[in-house]
Amino acid sequence: MGLLDNKVIIITGASRGIGKAIAQECVQQGAKVAFTYLSSEEKAKALEAELSNSGGTAKGFKSDASVFDEAQSLVDAVVEEFGTVDVLVNNAGITRDTLLMRMSEQQWDEVMNTNLKSAFNLTKAVQRTMLKARSGSIINMSSVVGVKGNAGQANYAASKAGLIGFTKSVAQELGSRNIRCNAIAPGFIETEMTEALDQKVVQEWRNGIPLKRGGAPVDVANATVFLASDMSAYVTGQTIHVCGGMLM
Repeated sequence: MGLLDNKVIIITGASRGIGKAIAQECVQQGAKVAFTYLSSEEKAKALEAELSNSGGTAKGFKSDASVFDEAQSLVDAVVEEFGTVDVLVNNAGITRDTLLMRMSEQQWDEVMNTNLKSAFNLTKAVQRTMLKARSGSIINMSSVVGVKGNAGQANYAASKAGLIGFTKSVAQELGSRNIRCNAIAPGFIETEMTEALDQKVVQEWRNGIPLKRGGAPVDVANATVFLASDMSAYVTGQTIHVCGGMLM
């Protein structure tokens, strides 16, 4: 018996990092996982094989969630394949870090489209299925940067703060239909992206965190499983910080 037995879950941007860990944990808890990828076809196929070989049900879909029509096509394809959608995890995200004075309009738009617009597109696309079922959980991946801001990340911070406002509004709109919407705000999570950073700097970051370590992708995945499961049946409109106490 898993916490997510037979739940159908869409996860965007799951071919690596946090998204991959979420897909792995959800399958382990009995979910049927439909995940999206944009460019890393090889990684996506490998993940699909890994999840299927472990006895789970998983399928990768090439889809750009920041394009409205592609989001709708994705949900239609998942419903056709699995019959419904119980949970949506809007995880796809990018950074284009630079100081505001150097930031181009393109750098602003790319981050907004991937991080914020894609959540709007997919939430709108799954809404009809969830309304019909009078049940659903929508989980938006924000960031502590969206809560406190960060120099050199005005675009990223704005997109992640926007997700929190979007989460609360959706929770209020859809609550009467038993559809919940929550956000997760990860802190410093150590992934393949952080491995490329100067390790001295990384250690300084760790020292500044009360738990004295960076988070692992599975830490975020565990919070996602909780919000996707019936254990969080009375939790909606909330932002859960998974940051080791970095932000209180």
